[in-house]
Formats: sequence, C-alpha cells, structure tokens
Amino acid sequence: MQPFRLLWPRKPPRRGSQEYAIASGNTAAAGESCQLGTRTDAARWPQVGAYAISSELRISEGIVPFINFPAREINCKLVYYGPGLGGKTANLQWIYKHTGTNQKGKMVSLATETDRTLFFDFLPLDLGTVRGFRTRFHLYTVPGQVFYEASRRLILKGADGVVFVADSQEERMDANLETLDNLREHLKDHSLDFTTIPYVLQMNKRDLPNILPIEELQKQLAVKGEPALEAVAITGQGVFDTLKEVAKLVLSELKKNA
Repeated sequence: MQPFRLLWPRKPPRRGSQEYAIASGNTAAAGESCQLGTRTDAARWPQVGAYAISSELRISEGIVPFINFPAREINCKLVYYGPGLGGKTANLQWIYKHTGTNQKGKMVSLATETDRTLFFDFLPLDLGTVRGFRTRFHLYTVPGQVFYEASRRLILKGADGVVFVADSQEERMDANLETLDNLREHLKDHSLDFTTIPYVLQMNKRDLPNILPIEELQKQLAVKGEPALEAVAITGQGVFDTLKEVAKLVLSELKKNA
C-alpha cells in the first residue's frame, strides 16, 4: 500500500489557531498521540517534509489511493461522524483493539486541547473480494466540537462511507440534529451526495439512564432508510455490527460500479 505522508506545519500552530496536521500509520508508533502546538512535536519526525494545512483546507492529493494494483487492494475511506463526545473515538479504539495485528496498520491520534482525530487502516478477512481485489478500509474519526468545523470538513474529503454516531441521551438531541445538518453541508462541499453515499446510523450510549427510546431516535435522526443500530461503544456492543453494515454498503457500491 502506498504510504501516507506525515504533514506538519512548518512552524507549530498558535494555541487555538485553525491549523491542522495529518499523519500516517506508517510514520508514527501505534496509538501515539501527536499533540499540536509544541515545537518538540514538529521535530519528532525530522525526515518528513511538512507544510501547513489551514482553514483554507489545502490537502495533499492521492493520500489514499483508490486502487493499489501491485497489492490487488481497493482502498476505501470510512468516516465516523457525530456530535462531540458521542462515542466516535470509542468505536475506533474498540475496532483497533479487537482486530488482528496482521490485518491492521498503526493507529494515529492527532490531539487538540479538547478532542482528537484517530485513523488507521485494516484489511477484513471476511468481506470477500471485488473482481479479485481485496478491500482495505481506512477508518477516520472527526472532532465533534463545532469550533473544529474546518477539520471535520477536511476529513470528509474522499469519503466512501459514513457512520453517524448519535448520542442517545435526551439532552444531546439538539447536538445530534445540528451535527447531522453539518454533515450534509460538508458532503455537499466535496460533491458527495448524502442521498446515495453508503451511510449507517449508530445510536450509541444505550447503557445510560437518561436515553431516548429507539423509536424516537429513529424518528428524529433516520433520514433515508439507512441501517440503524444500537450500541454501547465502550463495551463493544454493536461496534462491529455497525462496521459490517457500512462496509457491506460500500462493497455493494463498488460491485455495482465495477
């Protein structure tokens, strides 16, 4: 697989500024946190050429190759989207922890003061092939807080499938709805059609006492007949079921267009 490049700002961003870094599982240790805003971080990988990604959303093209012919792999990007602290990170951490070492790359964590972006790639063994090509999935989370809107938009670029991780707590419904509207806008910014992109709704935190009934959550958040699953991401309940649903939808689209 073509390696990702680690992109660091030429100088460390000011605390609170809208500058971001994108890293790769091939350049950092597994699970390593890349804290933005300190000089030591920028020096940690001196061999890598770096540049700033600002709110203007400059991004390196071709970071995730769609088809890797030598490896006979199709690379697909899955983005976990949802309100802040809704369980996106918990989903990816559970998947990573319970995926075999030979199936996955390294996990990278890009930390900010209040949230972080995680991503890694893995090769599932039980989803079959598309015309003889295996499918490698690249899983991303996005920061949930509204003041990281630029990075959320950036990470959706080139998405092949989306999981919306909703917070089941009654007091978080407004945040769910706001983030769902935000998702539609950002997909449109990248010429991605929300009505056709593979999409799964996960209703997380079903273990808490102040949650809405499933029927109410689906009434408010299910928008296009998408699969909707209950989950408790911190214990793994529903996590792989959600992943399998969105992966099946993505593979169905690939086979349709093969």
